[in-house]
Amino acid sequence: MTGRSRRAGRAARKRSQKRQGGVCSVSLGHQPQYVRLMRFLHRRGFSQTLLQPALFSDTGRGLQTLQTIKPGQLLVSLPESCLLTTSTVLSSYLGPFIKSSKPHLSPLLALCVFLVCERHRGEASDWFPYIDVLPHSYTCPVYFYDDVLDVLPAALKRRALEQREAVRDLHSSNQDFFRTLRPVLRRPTEDVFTYEALRWAWCSVNTRSVFMSRPASSFLSGPDDHALAPFLDLLNHRPDLQVTAGFNQLTKRYEIRSVCGTPRYQQAFINYGSHDNQRLLLEYGFVAANNPHSVVYVETDLLCDVLRGNKSLDQKMKFLRENQFLHNLTVSSEGPSWRLMAALRLLSLPQTLYHLWRAALLGQEVDEKMEARSNQMARTVCQKLLNESQMALQKIAQLLAQCGQPIREQLEVVRALRQEERWILEKCLTALKDSVRPEDETSSSEAKMGAESC
Repeated sequence: MTGRSRRAGRAARKRSQKRQGGVCSVSLGHQPQYVRLMRFLHRRGFSQTLLQPALFSDTGRGLQTLQTIKPGQLLVSLPESCLLTTSTVLSSYLGPFIKSSKPHLSPLLALCVFLVCERHRGEASDWFPYIDVLPHSYTCPVYFYDDVLDVLPAALKRRALEQREAVRDLHSSNQDFFRTLRPVLRRPTEDVFTYEALRWAWCSVNTRSVFMSRPASSFLSGPDDHALAPFLDLLNHRPDLQVTAGFNQLTKRYEIRSVCGTPRYQQAFINYGSHDNQRLLLEYGFVAANNPHSVVYVETDLLCDVLRGNKSLDQKMKFLRENQFLHNLTVSSEGPSWRLMAALRLLSLPQTLYHLWRAALLGQEVDEKMEARSNQMARTVCQKLLNESQMALQKIAQLLAQCGQPIREQLEVVRALRQEERWILEKCLTALKDSVRPEDETSSSEAKMGAESC
């Protein structure tokens, strides 16, 4: 190809970017670390002509198509020799240490230990070309500063603290094993296997690995279903996209096939699963725009706050708990979930109608007055959640005005979550108000006044 043709290609790409709603991209394929990565993979049998690493203005780093991908076409086919699995670890210089460990390491920890050791070895590592393109840090909650944790939704904050504690425990409970690795380290064990190093490795595996079920090893403990897939792990998630992905036992390759296809010079995506944005933030450290699976979670404490003063509240909450109706209560942009409305119908019933409580959990409407009352409760719940989201966004704005990196990156992703949450709640409130007939407004007001006597 002549130089003139290459220039024409870049011009055509710029015109294409303008047609894509302002999303711009810059190729990363010429940068030294990506050149090394591709050479590393080519030596292991990988050939790639459809995609190139690129930096996108909307998602950051990803993979860009170099030609139109047709529906059903193979997007990526990565040989088993390019995958980093527990077999890679056990056959390496770390194998004897891991095999002799008592108790046995989990497959996840084995991969983490390998990443820490290989990063420690630097350019002497066979896997350096891959280690070199991994992120230096992550925006998963396990990395979050306390100020950032404090502006998370309550349920997500609780899970984030559990995640942080789990990684801290993984580090502290394996100190004896880490010390056995001293013969293969250039520096003292405590300088290499720091909490920060293990946290980085844990996030690298947790956020970037593909599912690949493998036979259980007698040297490891627990399910072995993580595999790190260089190059392939540059693909970003899009919640409305369909792909087929998995390890092909016949070709011995991890393959991703496009269902709908992708135009030339656009970003190629995969789908991590039907996850809401709280799950995506917790597990992967990002929030997906226009996520159809996103919801706002309603906590038990909020229901108790809304029903404060209700004489039969304890009995009703006990009944809901016994029937497993105090979890997965959510609100979407279309309205409250079926489970939430069923719980609110029960909570709106007076104690004298105890015989109707189970019918309420089955979704049966008791009467118009109770429906109006449960609708009013749903609006109150949404309004309280909306107020809390707005307060969190104000706090985030204050923190952003006085902070630097990396806390800014963490706050930006939480702000995106909270902004989406605000939009969902505003839409839900509108839907609830639209569902009330004018003649029900009086009943709704009476229901609000009479809730305390239920």
